[in-house]
Amino acid sequence: MDTLRLHPGKAAWIDIDLNKQGQHNITVNDGSIESALQEPMGPILDTSTRLYGKVWTSGPEVVIRYYAARPPDPGKAVPICAVARLGDGQLKKTPGPAPGSAILEFSVARLFIVDEFR
Repeated sequence: MDTLRLHPGKAAWIDIDLNKQGQHNITVNDGSIESALQEPMGPILDTSTRLYGKVWTSGPEVVIRYYAARPPDPGKAVPICAVARLGDGQLKKTPGPAPGSAILEFSVARLFIVDEFR
C-alpha cells in the first residue's frame, strides 16, 4: 500500500457493481464483485480503475472487501486492502430475493483503505 501511497483512512467514491451503475435498490450476491472508482485515489488509481473483491450478505449489513485494483495503465492488478462503507461505517441492507443475496438502497459507496480486515 505504501507503493501506491495509500494509507488507512484514505477514501474515494465507488460504483459498487459495474452492471448496476446509477440504479437504486440494487441486488448483490455472495461472492466476487467488480467495482470501479468514481474519483482518483492516490497517484496511480484513477477513475478507470477496476476493483475486485468479495461480498458477504449474511449479517445485519452487507460486507464488501477489496483485494485487488487494476489501473488502466500499466493494466496489471495490484493488491489492496479496502472495504466499502456508507453511513455509520456500514452498508445497510434489506433481504434479497434469494438466499445469499441482499438489496442495497444505493449503487455507490465509499471505498476505505484499511490496514487489515477485521
